[in-house]
Parts: sequence; structure tokens; C-alpha cells
Amino acid sequence: MANTVSAEKRNRQAQKRRARNVQVRTGVKSAVKKVREAVQKGDADGAKQALKSAERTIEKASSKGVLHRNAASRRISRLAKAVAKSSAAKA
Repeated sequence: MANTVSAEKRNRQAQKRRARNVQVRTGVKSAVKKVREAVQKGDADGAKQALKSAERTIEKASSKGVLHRNAASRRISRLAKAVAKSSAAKA
């Protein structure tokens, strides 16, 4: 347990940040899941729309410091690659 006023404040701040980070991370997971489901179904247009939305969500998480920028870039790249592969398979 925190013994000083500053340590108590630090604890409160950490709890707020954790709650915010969990919320952002959950949003990222949901966006990625939507893209993967659209790719699985073979819905090329839906996958592209979902990718655009997921890309924005991931970039926001990266800018807020929830995700490392390289990790965000890697996730976007892998999703884009999967969407491109599914689109190419359709054509």
C-alpha cells in the first residue's frame, strides 16, 4: 500500500491509465477481428472497409502510446497483406 501522498496519486493515475489502455487495446482487437472475419468469408469489399477502420484504430492506439509504433506498423502490414491475398484469390 502507498505510504506517501505522491505514491497514492501515482497509484490513482496508474489505475486511470490502465483502464484507458485496456479500452483502447480491446478496440484494436475488435477491429482486427472484423478484418480477419471478412477475409475468412471472402468478402473483399468488406475486408477493405474493415482494414481502413482497423488501420485508423491501430494508428490511434500507437499515437497514444498503447501500442509501440513498430508493433502497430507490423499489425497493419499483416492485415493489409491478408486482405490483398484474399482480393487476389478472388480475381
